[in-house]
Amino acid sequence: MNKPIRFLASALLAMVAATALADTAQDAAIKKAIEPRLGEDVKIDSITKTPYAGLYELRIGGDILYTDAKGEYLFVGRVIDTRTMADQTKARLDEINKIKFSDLPLDSAIKTVKGNGKRVIAVFEDPNCGYCKRFRHTLADMDNVTVYTFMYNILSPDSAVKSRDIWCSSDRSKAWDEWMLKGKASASAPANCTAPNDKILALGQKLKVTGTPTIFFTDGTRIPGAIDAKALEAKFASVK
Repeated sequence: MNKPIRFLASALLAMVAATALADTAQDAAIKKAIEPRLGEDVKIDSITKTPYAGLYELRIGGDILYTDAKGEYLFVGRVIDTRTMADQTKARLDEINKIKFSDLPLDSAIKTVKGNGKRVIAVFEDPNCGYCKRFRHTLADMDNVTVYTFMYNILSPDSAVKSRDIWCSSDRSKAWDEWMLKGKASASAPANCTAPNDKILALGQKLKVTGTPTIFFTDGTRIPGAIDAKALEAKFASVK
């Protein structure tokens, strides 16, 4: 490498390093300015400068907020690209909330297979969740799906009892559908049977599952809430 090229390369590296240091200092300044105003228990996980309107993205757990370069104002909402109408905020949320589907402990879920079972989802549901029951009716009319149900007991003290009774039944998939679709409770679980309730509760908290149902797809993305058949089919079609 000749001298001019070496000089240019060194200068470029120096510029990159200086930019990185400036960005780090800017991020630290924003965090210092705005984090105390968000509340005692709120911690900013990362700060990223966005390519739009000079905004900075604040990642707090599984959520995104925006602020200005000085951390003086907080922007809550979605950034929409008016040229394409693409929801930039949703795209970022999907990215930061992605999981590795193969890491899910599927042996701790209720497995239900319909048809060829090629389309696979994992769902966190509470037995006392009305929206989960609505989603179960949607799944009941769908074919060629495999559903892994994680019983995520967050709504009521007796959710764990119902989940244990279902887990300890002879046919878990049938018992779950009987309860969710028909309101038919399972027999009380024998004293020597244990369910993975605590394990699933810890898993859901780790994955930042804050409501039920929450649906995970094999590409690692998630959808919170009881989507209808049309939306579910569209999502299946988009999953590679």
